[in-house]
Amino acid sequence: MTNMWPELVTEATDFSTSVLDKCADQDWLRPAGELEWSCYQTISHLSQAVFGYAGLLIAQPVDRWIGLRISVDDGTPPELAVEGLHIGGTLLASTIRTTGPEVRAFHPWGTADAAGFGAMGVLEVLLHSRDIAQTFGVEQPLPDELCRPTVERLFPDAPSGFRPAETLLWCTGRAALPGLGRQTDWRWYADVR
Repeated sequence: MTNMWPELVTEATDFSTSVLDKCADQDWLRPAGELEWSCYQTISHLSQAVFGYAGLLIAQPVDRWIGLRISVDDGTPPELAVEGLHIGGTLLASTIRTTGPEVRAFHPWGTADAAGFGAMGVLEVLLHSRDIAQTFGVEQPLPDELCRPTVERLFPDAPSGFRPAETLLWCTGRAALPGLGRQTDWRWYADVR
């Protein structure tokens, strides 16, 4: 399953940067969607995630984060912050592509392989770009073809019978599902399966 993740990370990054490009002329000091973070803080977190996941796969620590932190400073023009996301997503996809199936690395929610970090990257990119876009009224439905494998990889107990995008939003506390209230305490499971 690792082989599909470089393409999925690339597709998620392309989708998200195209959505965020529509927001580049806005005030990114505003809160991102329902988050407490500003749009700048959110894209900074997002950049840290995709660069960090690539770094974890390269360094392969078993019990710690890596020391590298990539961030976006407040005041950075939004189009350059979006460019940074594109760079980070490309780096993560390339790293996954060249990582052997035996490689494992630390994440506090489970020791993961390249597929796990790919799924985490797709999740981060899709959800946080959605958080930012919501602030500016840019509604773009998440692609089911990206959400399905992400839910399958990270949420083994996810409910069935719903669109993958709706399920991902429910799994991450961003929406309710019919008959299932919105989650207030959630996590994904990165462990190799």
